Amino acid sequence: MGASHYMVIEKGTLGFTVSRKLKKTGWWASDTTELHFDACRVPVENLIGRENGGFLAIVSNFVNERLYLAAQYVAISQLAYQQSIQYAKYRRAFGKSLAGFQVTRHKLADMATKIAACRALTGEVASRSLRGEMVIAQAAMAKNTAADACSWVADQAVQIHGGYGYMRESIVERLYRDARLYAMGDGTREIMKEIIGKTEGF
Repeated sequence: MGASHYMVIEKGTLGFTVSRKLKKTGWWASDTTELHFDACRVPVENLIGRENGGFLAIVSNFVNERLYLAAQYVAISQLAYQQSIQYAKYRRAFGKSLAGFQVTRHKLADMATKIAACRALTGEVASRSLRGEMVIAQAAMAKNTAADACSWVADQAVQIHGGYGYMRESIVERLYRDARLYAMGDGTREIMKEIIGKTEGF
């Protein structure tokens, strides 16, 4: 095959290589590494989509991806909430369970309320999207709302668990660490707000 049948990704001599593994705060189950493309020649028949059209392909799927993430954040919040209820009923302090204290019950009530609000918003936007409506701004709203709520719920879950919640062996510790990524992944909170602003006309 002649040179015209290939695309040169980047100048160099090594082809495709996987470099060092990156160590993240959370999401340990998802390996993240540096990838290098040096003179990596790809046959034209292996091209997926139109050349130089990768970004548009990604953008076209942003609404679905952000709705998926919003739903994921709701589910993670629900897990942190359920773990907190279970621990609050089990853990005893000053002669009664943590759930016996008003301050704990109010934390749990606020957690339940935020989760319900995020679930309702995400469900509404997903339904509108399935009906073929344009929901670019609404998907960004759902992602931001669910991401912020997830971080808050996870923080409250650690607080309810006390010292145990800060231990690597507890589920809520992992949820708390992982949640920090959610306001950045697939577009930061600030980018989502820009999308909302432009779509709403301000």
